[in-house]
Amino acid sequence: MKTNVFFKNKGPIKLEKIITVCSPISFPKNTSLNIFDIKDLISASDKDITFLNSSKYKELSINTKATACITTQKLQKFLPNDCKAIIVENLMLNLAKVTKLFYPDSQLDELDKTLIPSDKIKDKYSNVSFGQNVLIGENVVIGINSLVESNTIIEHNVTIGENCVIGSFVTLKNTIVEDNVCIQSGCKIGQMGFGFIPDEKKNYRIPHIGSVILRQGVELGVNCTIDRGSLSNTIIDENSFLDNQVHVAHNVKIGKNCMIAGQVGIAGSSTLGNNVVIGGQAGISGHLKIGNNVQIGGGSGVIKDVPDNSKIMGYPSINFRDFIRKMEL
Repeated sequence: MKTNVFFKNKGPIKLEKIITVCSPISFPKNTSLNIFDIKDLISASDKDITFLNSSKYKELSINTKATACITTQKLQKFLPNDCKAIIVENLMLNLAKVTKLFYPDSQLDELDKTLIPSDKIKDKYSNVSFGQNVLIGENVVIGINSLVESNTIIEHNVTIGENCVIGSFVTLKNTIVEDNVCIQSGCKIGQMGFGFIPDEKKNYRIPHIGSVILRQGVELGVNCTIDRGSLSNTIIDENSFLDNQVHVAHNVKIGKNCMIAGQVGIAGSSTLGNNVVIGGQAGISGHLKIGNNVQIGGGSGVIKDVPDNSKIMGYPSINFRDFIRKMEL
């Protein structure tokens, strides 16, 4: 079972204890099972608990290996017969509470007390070039021939590959960076995403136990913000380039060779295929699937799935030729 290197897991936890946190409508009879972790539908093993919050993910839920699942009365029919359903009313609130049970330190980003100036541990990184006032946490790995510019913070357990360039005033936490990645100045990577659930008179913050993974050859422009995942990871795949001031929310997956212009916002849990091109100031709503080779015009608002090889523009976005015809009327 793969260990979460950024957050400490308190599992195994008895299913009966999880049930008391959830306050479910119904639950399985055998509550003495040990549950080792909470994971998404794809990653969960037969020792883990998962969740199902939409019929959009029914194909994933049917094949999940999880031993238990937090879901609703309406959605439990999409679970395998051997997956124990914990039926609740407010699914996301209960999911947040169970996640906090396994990872109590994940609800807020706490101060990294392991940070020390890079000049005090320069022997550890003899083949890395540092600017002034760089702070490094414990268990940080930085590959040879990489450059870290001034006033940057690299928190504990972050991994940076070879031949990388990290600009000034960058903050890296909960992040894995592969080789030949360029992160320009001012980027904030690996912080919590925007996730809250109303609970009576207050908002309950959703813990984020995922990470950010930047594959080989990725480039991030100035002041990009890349949120870490909640249960799964936020991933930007090989050779994708983001312009300045792009925001990528939690759990987003961006494919290979994508080009994303300035001030684009991609909401949580959306997936972009390979070779996607997005013009400046476009917005992608959450939980959408954008196919391969898609082109999205600047200023567009995408609110539904987009098939492969499409070219769209406008708000709400429509086929590019239809958009041009409307403009000519």
